[in-house]
Amino acid sequence: MSAHKAGFISIIGKPNAGKSTLLNALLGEKISIITPKVQTTRHRIMGILSKSDYQLVFSDTPGIIKPKYRLHGSMMDFVNQSLQDADVVLFIADVQERIDEELLQKLLLIKTPLLVLLNKIDLLGSNVEVLQKVEEWRGILPHAAGIVPVSALNKFNIDELIKAILPLVPEGPSYYPEDQLTDKSERFVAAEIIREKIMMRYKEEIPYATQVEIESFKEEEKIIRISAVIYVMRDSQKQIMIGKGGSALKNVGIAARRDLEKFFNKQIFLQTFVKVKEDWRDNDRLLKEFGYKEE
Repeated sequence: MSAHKAGFISIIGKPNAGKSTLLNALLGEKISIITPKVQTTRHRIMGILSKSDYQLVFSDTPGIIKPKYRLHGSMMDFVNQSLQDADVVLFIADVQERIDEELLQKLLLIKTPLLVLLNKIDLLGSNVEVLQKVEEWRGILPHAAGIVPVSALNKFNIDELIKAILPLVPEGPSYYPEDQLTDKSERFVAAEIIREKIMMRYKEEIPYATQVEIESFKEEEKIIRISAVIYVMRDSQKQIMIGKGGSALKNVGIAARRDLEKFFNKQIFLQTFVKVKEDWRDNDRLLKEFGYKEE
């Protein structure tokens, strides 16, 4: 019988490369929210895959960007933290995009075992094209421990990816209980599900100006009662968020409740309120309050 393995695996990449989709595919559960918009992921979110002979703790991280706000700086801190304690780094690249020089130089500095995942290979026309891309990336990152073509959306080659990760992971006992799926609280998951619906339903600056906080989370035998506050940065955004006669906010609530009931497997009573916190993205005190900075 082989020794038990356990390790931390950091998933990094540019915005919209498919990091969150990959995490959900690896776990077979929706832990990270997914939208077509960049910067959907703001935190480091751990997903825990436990089997009889191994435990892999994956970190979904924000897309690598040049910070414009203090919030962005905190997001990049989460990426750096995940690299520091990683046993393996998964760099996920959209197979149709080219890598920029600045990101390439960062990857070349990584000393941890690095696997390159070529995502969205279903968009390529043939296996020959896939093999060509693999060879191209071998030339770009010759120090990589392997190049693995995947389709996170279609869950293609996920088993092969795990087979590629396991030899790079150290032997050791599990870090978390077998039935634990994430390091995040139920309140965090609930807030993220609500934020996902906002990201999907509003345009322009609204999704990026929004922060969701759970004021109360009360679990009863047959129902969970959740009260959430949606913070925006200006009164004009508050009006858009609520919509005419409260219709826009109501639609967010209906969609969020549906996903919350699916995740918690219980009836959900959800209340949402909208409040203004001016320029919270550049306010250190509020960023700490919202969990983006260490105390």
